[in-house]
Amino acid sequence: MSEAPLIHVVDDDESLRRGLLRLLRAAGFEACGYGSTGEFLLHPLPDRPGCVLLDLLMPGPSGLELQAALRQRGVALPVVFLTGHGDVASSVRAMQAGAVDFLTKPVQRHALLEALRRALDRDARERAARAEADELRGRLASLTTREREVFDGIVSGKLNKQIADELEMAERTVKLHRARVMEKLSAGSPAELGRLAERLRLLSEP
Repeated sequence: MSEAPLIHVVDDDESLRRGLLRLLRAAGFEACGYGSTGEFLLHPLPDRPGCVLLDLLMPGPSGLELQAALRQRGVALPVVFLTGHGDVASSVRAMQAGAVDFLTKPVQRHALLEALRRALDRDARERAARAEADELRGRLASLTTREREVFDGIVSGKLNKQIADELEMAERTVKLHRARVMEKLSAGSPAELGRLAERLRLLSEP
């Protein structure tokens, strides 16, 4: 994706937040700051790559609550926690909920930037996977109902005659549907159709 990633810094400590923004911009990142969970949630998020650098304890909803709210809203931005009040239970909870890292203040510049780079790498991979899944779903959606039934039969390893018997149609009609399926899905063989179906299944897994 050509658009540069944006790092969202959510921390109620204004001086620290400004320092983090300066550090990130000096390192070549685009970044914006928010003083609370509420401010972040009320701010329209641009549809662009990025991640969230998130404090744990803030006035109002906590960082863990924001992490949960993002998941509930379907916002897939990876999260890196940076807190001065970390404990084992919070760390475990954050990591189990999918956080990339759980850092404690004060943090070394190298450790912080490395964690954010991992978060941005994850975001890029996940966005690419979602784009691929959407493209595959679009190709499958182009099939008619009959073509989809024939496709399902093919990827199940069934012969034309078996598909014809199950769908109560002539075998030559199955062959015609099969040819259209192969053309629409840009597949050269039943094995390619099977790999396409398996790829879509894997990409659709949470």
